[in-house]
Amino acid sequence: MSDTPTPLAGLKVIEFTHMVMGPTVGHMLAGLGADVTRIEPIGGDRTRRLIGSGSGYYPMYNRGKKSICLDLKSEGGLQVAKDLCADADILIENFRPGALERLGLGYETLSAVNERLIYCSEKGFLPGPYEERTALDEVAQMMGGLAYMTGPPGQPLRAGASVVDVTGGMFGVIGVLAALEERHRTGKGQLVMASLFETTIYLVGQHMAQYAVTGKPAAPMPARVSAWAVYDVFQTRDEPVFIGVVTDPLWKKFCKLFALDDLWAIEEYRENNARVKARDIIIPQIRELISTMTRDEVVAKLDGSGLPFAPIGKPEDMFDDPHLAQGGMEEVTLDTGEVTKLPTIPLSMGGKRTASPQKLAKAGENGDDVLEALGYDADKVAALKASGAVG
Repeated sequence: MSDTPTPLAGLKVIEFTHMVMGPTVGHMLAGLGADVTRIEPIGGDRTRRLIGSGSGYYPMYNRGKKSICLDLKSEGGLQVAKDLCADADILIENFRPGALERLGLGYETLSAVNERLIYCSEKGFLPGPYEERTALDEVAQMMGGLAYMTGPPGQPLRAGASVVDVTGGMFGVIGVLAALEERHRTGKGQLVMASLFETTIYLVGQHMAQYAVTGKPAAPMPARVSAWAVYDVFQTRDEPVFIGVVTDPLWKKFCKLFALDDLWAIEEYRENNARVKARDIIIPQIRELISTMTRDEVVAKLDGSGLPFAPIGKPEDMFDDPHLAQGGMEEVTLDTGEVTKLPTIPLSMGGKRTASPQKLAKAGENGDDVLEALGYDADKVAALKASGAVG
């Protein structure tokens, strides 16, 4: 028996998704033990075949799921989908508004047959004037102010990962888990919605609150006035390091570690806000000192000190990170048969990480098993395949 936490074991999840946000919901539920069956079009989801920056989407967010390929425009394929939803606990979808409704797979139709169904729709926008617009992670970041805050003034820049897609998926999971808890009391499921735009607004809410409190618009992060004087990336003799000094006691410790006796001698600087005002005086001195050291020398001084610091890592560096090696990565067999490691869900439950060996199913790989579990006999399965309803 696996030692991996599986708190959602026994829950049946049906997934109609593509790209990132919808699959993220299914990936997290699967990682927590739910039985997730992914419905793909005949030939497989096109996300599988993306190249460039999209080539990692499918393996990252779809491992640990079953796959069946259905032609939802055919009577047979559509009926299989409806049969799967009839006793499902959770449905996940992230297609354009109305797409599943037109197929008879909308919430109102399916919940009339299965009142316990929790139906999670991941959209570009929640209901309102924008709800029919097409949205992507980048659209939401640009529209909602996140790109404005990330880039230098006048140069909006999307974040370096699909942060809105993934966070929107996380909000979907939160909604699903809340709906499950309510179902324990009522016996009924409900429609849960999460979206890209509103997720972005939640992420920039701190900057909105800053404006409400101060009356001044928040400056883009590269031009911001930091709350702390020392909170920056410093170039060493080889590689850069981020260092943050976020309390007055840490300032004392920082000055002692790096023998900054002249700065510590200025009593005014022992209070944070005074240091912020004197940042143009303090930072050049620190930059000059750090530039004489190697990254490893700086890290050796800071490690264990309680001071926030970070060598500047790259995604490819994480495969060999010693901390992640202790449960933060899980072995994944790709649909090519190649074995790699990818990040697991960042949770510990009962003192145990959720990492476990995972498999990325080939398109339609589990079709026969899924149909057999529905009670379809061999003749019916053969007929569905012959008609092209099942791939």
